[in-house]
Amino acid sequence: MTLPLKILPLDVGWKTCDASPECAGITRGPYGRCMAHLTPAELDEVLGELAPGRGVDLRGTTIGEELLARVLDATERHLGRARFDRAAFTGPARFAGVVFAGDASFDHARFDLLASFFGARFTRNASFRGVRFAHQFSMHEARVRGHGAFDHVHIGSDALFGDARFGRDASFLGAEFHGFAAFDGTMFDGEAIFRGARFHRAVSYRKAVFAGTAGFEGTRFHEAAFLTQVRVGRRLALAGVHASAPLELDTAGCPVDLRAARITGRFTARLADADIDLREAVLAGPATVTRRAGRVRVVSLDRLDAGALTLSGVDLSTCRLGRLRRPEALSLSRCVFAATPRGVRFGLGWPPVRWWTGRRVLADEHVWRGWSAAADQPLDPGRLAGLYERLRRAVDDKRTSADFAFGAMEMRRLASGRRRARLALSAYWLACGYGLRMGRTLGWLALVTAVAAVAVLWPSAAHQPKRPAGGSSEPLPAVHAPTPTAG
Repeated sequence: MTLPLKILPLDVGWKTCDASPECAGITRGPYGRCMAHLTPAELDEVLGELAPGRGVDLRGTTIGEELLARVLDATERHLGRARFDRAAFTGPARFAGVVFAGDASFDHARFDLLASFFGARFTRNASFRGVRFAHQFSMHEARVRGHGAFDHVHIGSDALFGDARFGRDASFLGAEFHGFAAFDGTMFDGEAIFRGARFHRAVSYRKAVFAGTAGFEGTRFHEAAFLTQVRVGRRLALAGVHASAPLELDTAGCPVDLRAARITGRFTARLADADIDLREAVLAGPATVTRRAGRVRVVSLDRLDAGALTLSGVDLSTCRLGRLRRPEALSLSRCVFAATPRGVRFGLGWPPVRWWTGRRVLADEHVWRGWSAAADQPLDPGRLAGLYERLRRAVDDKRTSADFAFGAMEMRRLASGRRRARLALSAYWLACGYGLRMGRTLGWLALVTAVAAVAVLWPSAAHQPKRPAGGSSEPLPAVHAPTPTAG
């Protein structure tokens, strides 16, 4: 007798149930069928073999609410090695408070209703790769001592990870979140990787702790994203993110990488003791980067395209601005810039001796003058003049604006190819510092006055009568003739 050909959609790697060609459930003992297709007596016998801490293997099995409850009751909610790969949970899956003493794997499983792991304890690794959650998925207050793998999961409703803790790396590569996602207070003791994930609704990481890198490279935020009051031990990587709604950052003590980010909604970053890199980013909406405490250094704004970017209290002393796409869209408040060297300097150019007065300058001028090194070609003086002119209206204090105006005239003078124009600008610079150094004007006036006074007083002093040498300066006494008397 020829047995009917059994066709499975894929090779699952275990002996599957003989009850139906479509059933991929792993067979149990001598029955040749999975637990979902056992008779009540057979199921009682299999469940009787279970005990707290024993391993459970339900790979590919269709698991209803009643079957899951009986399995958990038989193990007193204390499982050993747990295998639920490709299982189909047709009813609510309540694993709240369950202890997984061994590795737990749910790879490519399907949850048709609620999947709750509230307060569950995974003493080793937990794997949910490729799982499809049709409704809510909760890991609230769960503890995973080992690795947590959630790569390419699909969550149709809310995902709740609040106050959960991952003892080692946690990976959410390419994960799809179609409901609200909450990671408030979550602790990642290792790396947390969300590279390529998609959040279709709002996501919150308020007070989350990342001991290593928080990797969001290429992540898409379709609704508001809040990474507020987060602590990151190594690096907050947001390179290549796409955010079409408000994105808020609030962190301290770590580099923030936003290279090539595309943010069309409002962008707000409040940082403390941090570096931020915005090269090649596109900020279509209003954007603000604010120093909350300590030093916040802007590493790069190369080829940044921002519609309205406000930088407040940040350090721009080493950040070159020459490759900004729209410098006039910047608003600079209380920012720190590079400075000219102080005191007298000697060089081979003209004039050979220069006495530098302190002024704020752009890092681009620092590079052009050779005061700091750069890997690429610096801007020429003509372009620097235009950059100074466009940025001087972006600063909020008069002193910096005046320094930028001075820098614009200085670069214009150095870029001038016509001899007469350069001589005129040189005279203007020497006389009064382009009308911005009144102290220099007063100095020249005092010098001219002193020279004029010497010129006037010197001739009159030269024509005064000379006194005889050795003569007394006291007047001689008067000599009176004797008065004759009558005789």
